Amino acid sequence: MGGGRLGEAHPRQRNPSDLRLVPPALGAWAAAAWALDAPPGWVTGVALGCALAAGGLLLSRRTAWPAVPLAAVLLCVAAAATSAGLHGADLRRGPVPELARHFATATAEVDITSDPRLVRPKVVGDHAAPATVLLHADVRRLTRPDGTTAATRTPVLLLVDARSHRIAPAPAGTGAGPGTDGDRRSPWLELLPSTRLKVVARLAPPLSGGDRVAAVLRVRGKGPPETVGAPSAPQRWAGHLRAGLREATAGLGPDPRALLPGLVVGDTARVTPELDEAFKATDLTHLLAVSGGNFTLLLALFLGPPGLAQRAERRGLAPRLGISLRGTALLGAVLTLGFVVVCRPDPSVLRAAACGGIALLALATGRRRSLLPALAAAVLLLVLYDPWLARGYGFLLSVLATGALLTLAPRWSAALRRRGVPARPAEALAAAAAAQALCAPVVAVLSARVSLVAVPCNLLAEFAVAPATVLGFAALAAAPVSMPLAELLARCAGWPAGWIAGIARTGASLPGAGVDWPGSWTGAALLALATAGAVLVGRRILRRPWLAAVTALLLVLVVLRPPPLTRVITGWPPPGWRYAMCDVGQGDATVLAAGEGAGIVIDAGPDPALVDRCLRALGISRVPLVVLTHFHADHVAGLPGVLRGRAVGAIETTGLEDPAEQARSVRARAAARHIPVIRAVAGERRRTGTLTWQVLWPPPDPVPHPEGPNDASVTLLVRSGGLRLLLLGDLEPPSQQALLASPTAGQFDKVDVLKVAHHGSAYQDAGLLHRVAPRLALISCGEDNPYGHPAPGTVAALEAEGARVLRTDRDGALAVTGEGARLGVVRN
Repeated sequence: MGGGRLGEAHPRQRNPSDLRLVPPALGAWAAAAWALDAPPGWVTGVALGCALAAGGLLLSRRTAWPAVPLAAVLLCVAAAATSAGLHGADLRRGPVPELARHFATATAEVDITSDPRLVRPKVVGDHAAPATVLLHADVRRLTRPDGTTAATRTPVLLLVDARSHRIAPAPAGTGAGPGTDGDRRSPWLELLPSTRLKVVARLAPPLSGGDRVAAVLRVRGKGPPETVGAPSAPQRWAGHLRAGLREATAGLGPDPRALLPGLVVGDTARVTPELDEAFKATDLTHLLAVSGGNFTLLLALFLGPPGLAQRAERRGLAPRLGISLRGTALLGAVLTLGFVVVCRPDPSVLRAAACGGIALLALATGRRRSLLPALAAAVLLLVLYDPWLARGYGFLLSVLATGALLTLAPRWSAALRRRGVPARPAEALAAAAAAQALCAPVVAVLSARVSLVAVPCNLLAEFAVAPATVLGFAALAAAPVSMPLAELLARCAGWPAGWIAGIARTGASLPGAGVDWPGSWTGAALLALATAGAVLVGRRILRRPWLAAVTALLLVLVVLRPPPLTRVITGWPPPGWRYAMCDVGQGDATVLAAGEGAGIVIDAGPDPALVDRCLRALGISRVPLVVLTHFHADHVAGLPGVLRGRAVGAIETTGLEDPAEQARSVRARAAARHIPVIRAVAGERRRTGTLTWQVLWPPPDPVPHPEGPNDASVTLLVRSGGLRLLLLGDLEPPSQQALLASPTAGQFDKVDVLKVAHHGSAYQDAGLLHRVAPRLALISCGEDNPYGHPAPGTVAALEAEGARVLRTDRDGALAVTGEGARLGVVRN
């Protein structure tokens, strides 16, 4: 038997990396990305020229380097350009693109090619855009408006307005928030790939070029989809397994229930927007994309450690069952195919399956396996088969992460071990750091943000990935046979899955979890240079333990941003602040200081991440009361950010529950956290410490009858010590005039601070502004918003009354300090 540590690579494999396939793979990748939308004449010329040049090199007598490698690169470029040119041409010809250019309505038979995905509502102005079901499909038969029919095979994107189709509410007691698709199932969300549908849709050109879509089909009509062809047997089998896993995980807590199907088979239907944002902020999204690590774990269980796969002492299930090498390779191929079908052929799945298939072929033929050539071969084959992968960010990130693990990670791990770091921690740290170093520039292009907690979060999550994945796959396999056993396995898998979700939420909640970065390829290049510089400097730092400790401490302080230290450095939040207006874009979110770490939150803005970041910067961990002045999305959609990691006593709202969807969303989120929801009525008075407030509007029965939600806004008169504030919500002139005529009007003469109504719109009552005559007028509005807020006339009227006007689009977050002659405002 060979010496060395068990699982170590065979001595014959300790040779320099075989890089011969890397240039052809990169050449094919670049050619495919260019040729997809290049002019056909150029594509033909480049492909023919490369093929002729390669033939000339091979026919010449110079068969040694560099002639043969260069010929291989040219042939791969020619093949990739030809394949991509043909795929790109498919999107530009035929009846579908022609009808899309005229925005025609047609009847189509389509084959679904992806799992349906629910795009959750986004805040647009004061309302949330409707949720939409997205499906990729191939049009197989098209009936034009004139009645003629044409057979085709053209890829399209289907858009289905989720409001037009019934979505059942989440079951009581599940803790599911609105939009958790695992519990709110539309018939469109139950469709399986390969199902054939008949739809009536309006065709439109794709929103952006360079995508694998010839047209966008917006489906018309209500009701369930009209199915004209059942899904294939493999897809029914895969759908049955995925549904079994969803059922087995239904009794878990909200986070494990959402995460486990995504971790195992890429089913992210239950993942809430808040959890998804947490995974993005910590660069853990690859765990939801069924990365190659899932397949690697399965192969390792079946084949044993890679270094022992061809040796007598090989381990794993296959040798324990007495299966030969070739039998192992054959069964491994079946496992690979099943993995792709169940997890869907996403870029990372295809890349992992291709690498695994090449490794299995090497195992079956007895040839020595090398993972870097396998990766290059996988890239080459996949790009030739599906050139659209060449433009996919997911494919790029998957290849970069794998390349980092095969090239940088071993060297960095060895360097750490030489400095006294134990082997296992060194390997884990090197793998996480290497993947982050290569992937971070691409992630910055996608998110315009760089995570500072990605490496520690990936390290902490790594301990739980293997048990969660293995137990999750066991539950997947057990569900068709014994649901009680599957539920038991799912409960066991739920613990590590909950740990991963907790790591993501905790990391994302840290004040310094990330920094904004230019979201362009120029920004990516700058980040790559910065990363390279950090690596060079880091090598020197590691040679001096005391310097390494100081650097680590500084990084911890940057991420944690302790409020006392942050206040000293940035001046935010200012000592003794009374009232803060968060910068949440086009929306409202303000806070009244109510003691150490406590604040009364008034409105939550349109974005959970922005309001959460503001509250953390202010040091708010307890919220005795959340006041939602009305139910427009730009005031309530950020509520999950307020609830995130904070103790909330109650939620107070207006009595007019309009828009109804947003009102239901608020009540559902409150019920999930067991937070009481109460109604604000004029005359109500409350107090906490030196902070007191009175509800001025709306009356028990709104008079005059509100024309819309704005007129029913909760209006507060607040006293914080000697400071008086009037917070108007989004009151319109009719309600402003009624408020001015109410018995309480005399209480808000000459206030210190006015939260200007409706983001400073032009619809203000001049009499109310004159009566209030604030010293400070604060306006919350978004930069370059399409509504023209704040209106120049409103700003001029406030200034004419002697007010100092500040606005978040120009001044950022605002904090009011002092009172009387010492009244001031600090900008962040």
